[in-house]
Amino acid sequence: MVLLKSFRNIFLISELRKKIAFTLGVLMIDRLGTYVPVIGVDVPKLTEFMQQKSGIGGLLSYFDIFSGGALNRCTVFALGIAPYITASIMMQILGMTIPSLEQLMKEGEYGRKIINQYTRYLALGLSIMYSLSYALLLEHQGLALTPGWSFRILFVLTLSAGSMMVMWLGDQISLYGIGNGSSVIIFAGIVSRYPTMILKLVHLVQEGNLHILMALMVPIAFLFITASIVFLEKGERKVPVQYARRIVGTRVFNGQSSYIPFKINSAGIMPVIFAGTVLRFPQLIASMLSTKFPMVHTVVQAFYSGPLFYVSEFLLIIMFSFFYTALAINPVELAENIRKNGGFVPGLRPGNQTAKYFDYLLTRIGLVGAIYLGFLAIFPAVLQLVFNVPFEESGTSMLIAVGVALELANQVESYLIERRYEGFLSGGARVRRGGSR
Repeated sequence: MVLLKSFRNIFLISELRKKIAFTLGVLMIDRLGTYVPVIGVDVPKLTEFMQQKSGIGGLLSYFDIFSGGALNRCTVFALGIAPYITASIMMQILGMTIPSLEQLMKEGEYGRKIINQYTRYLALGLSIMYSLSYALLLEHQGLALTPGWSFRILFVLTLSAGSMMVMWLGDQISLYGIGNGSSVIIFAGIVSRYPTMILKLVHLVQEGNLHILMALMVPIAFLFITASIVFLEKGERKVPVQYARRIVGTRVFNGQSSYIPFKINSAGIMPVIFAGTVLRFPQLIASMLSTKFPMVHTVVQAFYSGPLFYVSEFLLIIMFSFFYTALAINPVELAENIRKNGGFVPGLRPGNQTAKYFDYLLTRIGLVGAIYLGFLAIFPAVLQLVFNVPFEESGTSMLIAVGVALELANQVESYLIERRYEGFLSGGARVRRGGSR
């Protein structure tokens, strides 16, 4: 009852109510675009092709996770937000390696606008490249009804325009809705697949192809993974920082205490995506060479169908986790910023000693986060292989869905607390007295 009253508080705030309604409206438009097919493609054969767990079909099925099934149906929004996400990641990495871009990122609002403009241009180029590659693939597999340059041009224009439309919808959510637009669109695409998965599970039980106890293991595993993600994503190590007393002009600022939070998972979802992409490219190359070198194709397929693939994925995720954490957090720069602001970690000298301590913490905490990401990525596959449980959802998509849900919940919580409503995450339902609602 208390929780229901707390949720009711969400709709008592006019601004928050409008933001949620706007976000839902934009998501409805986005989901509608994932059902508008592209002209000239044999969709039933494409769906059958992508159900293959090997070769190019398996690679496309992996990327279909982030499009919410639009890639499988070859619709106008087949590329989804993927080109923009890829462009954002590339700009982030380039900004850490190219001095001019790094300087631009430090120029505040102006620099951010320029970087965003570059990101959009890069996303457009990636959209054209992705859609052209997709068109050539469809022609090569005999899935294009009228192959040729007329099909390619129309296909590229349609998918590129659809990708730019999805990017624009994401921007509108970020500006006028709630949450990060790109993340919310990916979240909607992942969650939209859940009803189909549930119906498929029920259908297997009704036909007698799956025992009821094995079917119950699916929601239990789902809840276990979700609870683990929530617990570990919120886990952090707080490093206390003490700021000395300062005199600025005629004003005296007393020393203050603060802390720096080091999250268990500082790298986010990127190590899992990088590892999955790297591991699937050899599968793509082997599929292309299968006609000339059948032995290579046999060896590669044995690798992907055995436990060695999941061991390799686990180790790659750990490696990419340390790599991406090193890109995201610079211990030397962090220690130097604290020293410049008159702060210090109790018991440590400012500067080099503090940087070494931060590096030590990041290594130990990062190892826990890397193991957690690796286990999460392979756990659904282990359930299918060892226990023969039809758990079709991947750990990557679950991490994205739960992470975005936590972000949205935190934003709603901040709106409620800002207007003196107790947050629904804290279980309160107190409404402020007086004033407008």
